[in-house]
Order: sequence, then structure tokens, then C-alpha cells
Amino acid sequence: MAQEKESILVPVDGSETAERSFDKAVKIAMTDHAHLDVLNVIDTRQFMGEMQDTLISGDTIYQMTQDAEEYLKSLKKWAHDNFNFDDISYHIRYGSPKRIISYDFIKDHNNSLIVMGATGLNAVERMLMGSVTEYVNQHALADVLIVRTDIDNNPLKPKA
Repeated sequence: MAQEKESILVPVDGSETAERSFDKAVKIAMTDHAHLDVLNVIDTRQFMGEMQDTLISGDTIYQMTQDAEEYLKSLKKWAHDNFNFDDISYHIRYGSPKRIISYDFIKDHNNSLIVMGATGLNAVERMLMGSVTEYVNQHALADVLIVRTDIDNNPLKPKA
């Protein structure tokens, strides 16, 4: 008998694979009667390097946060409209996605499963430091389900 998951974490970054993961996580949460935490991590490391000596403006951070919140609200609405599933909380964190997804968020919310896409938006980070998914898969404090589904069949993507 499969162990039921009480709380599932699905990190999203706006990529096709993240949205496929969200769809799969909603279906798992419905089947297991689990709560779903949807997380967007604003990677503050992207402001390093050239901008190291310049503080990023509060307006920029505010706008990034507003954009992330609107995106997360749209995912929550999609789950309600398509599956009548409402046991979702959305969260925004700032920092290293690898660390937050693998450790910090799990410790705070006691998630027993992470559902995430095989790849995300940041191709440069994958080349230089390895993918967030690879890191989470190796270090997470919870089980990890990696979604590798064909992105051409993304249910959240509007049909042409």
C-alpha cells in the first residue's frame, strides 16, 4: 500500500516543465487528499556580479514579487477551475532555490514530497552550477518526483 502524502511541495518558475509538474502535483494531491504548497523562489543571486556594488531598487524587488504573486494566483485559479481543487497555499521566498527547496521550505512546512520539473528556466545556471532539480534530487529532506513529461502537451498552455 502506497504511503499517502500529507503535504506536497511544487516549486514553480514559470517554465513549461514547472507547469507540467504543477498539473501532476494537483492530481497527486487530489488522489492522496493532500495539501499542496506552491513555491516560487526569487533567486537573489542573480543580482550579484555586475550589480555587486549597486543595490537593487526596492521598486524592482516589489515588481518581481508582484509578478510572482500574480503567477502563483493564476496557478491556484487554474487548479480550481479545472479540478475544483482548492487545498493550495502559495509562497514566495528569496535566496538560493537549491537551498530553499531542498531544506528550508521543507523544514518550515513538513512536506513529504517534492514534485518538480526536470529542467527550469535558467539554462546558464544548469551549465555553470548544475540544475536545481539535480541538486534537490540529491539533497532534499523529502522524496522527490521529477516530471519529465513532453512539454508540447502542457495543460496550462493556451491552445493555438
